[in-house]
Amino acid sequence: TMDTIQLLDGKTYKRNEILEKMNDDSFYYGYLGKAALSSSTIKLLLDSPKKYKYVTQYGSQESNALDAGWLFHTCILEPDVFAKQIFVDVQSKNTKAYKLAKEEHGKVYTMKQKNDAERLADAFFRNEHALKLITNTEFEVPAIGEVQGYPFRGKADVLGKGIIDLKTTADLKAFPYSSYKYGYDVQVYLYSELFNKPYQEFKFIAIDKGSLDIGIYDCSEGFYESGKAKVTKALEVYETFFINGADIDSYCIKGTLWKKQTK
Repeated sequence: TMDTIQLLDGKTYKRNEILEKMNDDSFYYGYLGKAALSSSTIKLLLDSPKKYKYVTQYGSQESNALDAGWLFHTCILEPDVFAKQIFVDVQSKNTKAYKLAKEEHGKVYTMKQKNDAERLADAFFRNEHALKLITNTEFEVPAIGEVQGYPFRGKADVLGKGIIDLKTTADLKAFPYSSYKYGYDVQVYLYSELFNKPYQEFKFIAIDKGSLDIGIYDCSEGFYESGKAKVTKALEVYETFFINGADIDSYCIKGTLWKKQTK
């Protein structure tokens, strides 16, 4: 029924109970990271089934870009959480002071990372178009449901009449291209399904980390459809290796190399 959801490990949950638990980050990213699929796991499966297996088992290598994106989101959507973070006044993460702080607190950031996030958030809050979109909405809203027969989780940055997702980018003019490359189309498809909203009501607010310019993008039907196709393809990979048990070590890409055509 619609009231329960069965996860990848075979456990069944009442939907309202699991949604309540999903507000806890350790449950959302820890347990559900393995027990449900998401737009990030779809991207891993499309990259390589080995990568998916590795990241699900050992966790991803934390990258500076992910940290920066998270701090920017938190600064805007959860300022109380942002204020609780430990920021160390060091020039580099290779310094002794940073390493000691990391040992003591676990998750720490540099003052530069704090200033960068605040600079972006400040530009965001000064932009009336961006502000208008997040007024009278809810932040960080979780959802879980079945898509193409599999359990998926998601968390909307901003949920109102539609869904709004915040992104940072190194090059705003290239955002329409990079959004396809980074699989944001997968997110549009999955979130439209999970939150039961038409893709026409999904918007991205992207902010350029250099110029602080802000772009607001909606999505075409083609973008939604390409996300859907990627999910279908990724689920075929999932089925092959993680349900039907094909030998992952023998996974191999075959192709032919060509000399680049010159005009």
